[in-house]
Amino acid sequence: MNNAKSFVRSVLIGVSGLVAATLVVGGMGEAAECKSRGDLDVRYCDSDGDLLADTPTSPGEWLDPGTIIFAYAPTEDPSVYEGAFSELMDFIAKKTGKRVRWYSAENYAAQVEAMRSGRLHVAGFASGAAAFAVNLAGFHPQAIMCDKNGVFGYTLQLITHKSTNIREVKDIKGRKVAHVTPTSNSGHQAPVALFKDMGVVPGKDYEIVFSGKHDNSIMGVANKDYDAAPIASTVMVRMAARKLLNLDDIRIVWESPPFPSTGYGVAHNLKPELQEKIREAFLAFDWTGTRLAKEFKDVSKYCPVSYKEAWKPVRLIQKENNVVYNTEALAKEK
Repeated sequence: MNNAKSFVRSVLIGVSGLVAATLVVGGMGEAAECKSRGDLDVRYCDSDGDLLADTPTSPGEWLDPGTIIFAYAPTEDPSVYEGAFSELMDFIAKKTGKRVRWYSAENYAAQVEAMRSGRLHVAGFASGAAAFAVNLAGFHPQAIMCDKNGVFGYTLQLITHKSTNIREVKDIKGRKVAHVTPTSNSGHQAPVALFKDMGVVPGKDYEIVFSGKHDNSIMGVANKDYDAAPIASTVMVRMAARKLLNLDDIRIVWESPPFPSTGYGVAHNLKPELQEKIREAFLAFDWTGTRLAKEFKDVSKYCPVSYKEAWKPVRLIQKENNVVYNTEALAKEK
C-alpha cells in the first residue's frame, strides 16, 4: 500500500490547484520542417512547447465555419446533455455571431475522429480521451468546470454492490470487473497503472469486461451484473441526483486523489479570433439558474486550464501503460 500511495502522489502532484485533409500539414516535405512535435500526429507541429498543435499561420488554412458544431464527452448517455448545454451553446452563438449545433458522439473514437476530420469545432473531451484528441485531432483545451474557489477534478472510485464481500482492492481478484473503454482514464488507464502497485494486475488477476460508458459500469454494479467497477466519481454523483441510482446500494472500495475532469476547447485550426471568442464565452458564461447548473451541482463556472500542467498525471499514467497516440489505438474505442 505504501508503494501504491507513493506512486499515486508522484503521478497526481499539482492537479488540484482534422481538420480537412486540404488544411493540414500532411506532406513529407512540410512534416520534415517541424523541429518539435512530441507525441503529436505527423500533420501537426509544436513550435512553442505547450504540447498542443500550432494554429496555422496562414489565413488560408483557418476554419471559419458558419455553423459551429459542439459535442460533449460521451461518458454517459449523450441525449441527456443536449438540453443541459443548450444555454451555453446559445451564449457561444451570441458571442461569436455563429449558429451552434449539437453533435451526439457515440463513443470517444467518433468524437476524436469528428474533430480530426474538421466536422467538430468545439467539444468537451473526457479526461483520458483528451490526450488522444490533442495528439490526433489538434484539440486545444481552453476551460474546465470548477467550483467557486477554482477547484476542479474528479476521483477514480472502485465500487461494488454493498452485498458483496469486496472491501479492499485485493478482493477483486478472480472477479468480473467492468472497465469503461481502453482510453478512459478513471475507467481503465488509471486502474491498470495504479492497481498493479497494490498487488492486483487487471486482466490477469481479474476479468476485464468493457462496458462502453461509465453509467453502464455503474448500473452494472448496481444490478449485480459486475462484481466491481472503476468509475469517475462525478458520473455516479450525477446519476444519483437524477434518481437513476441509489447510493445506499453501492460501496466505495477505494478512491484516488483528483484528476482533471472534462476539458472544453476548440479545434487548433479555427480562425484565431474565433478561438478567442469561444474561450471568452466559456469563461464569461453565467451558470445562475441554468440547466447546466442543475445537472453539474458540484461546480459553478468554467476556469481556464493548461493541458501541459493539468493533464500531466493523465499523461504519466498513459505512459506507464505504454499508450501510443495513434489511430490504431483509437480504433479500439469503437
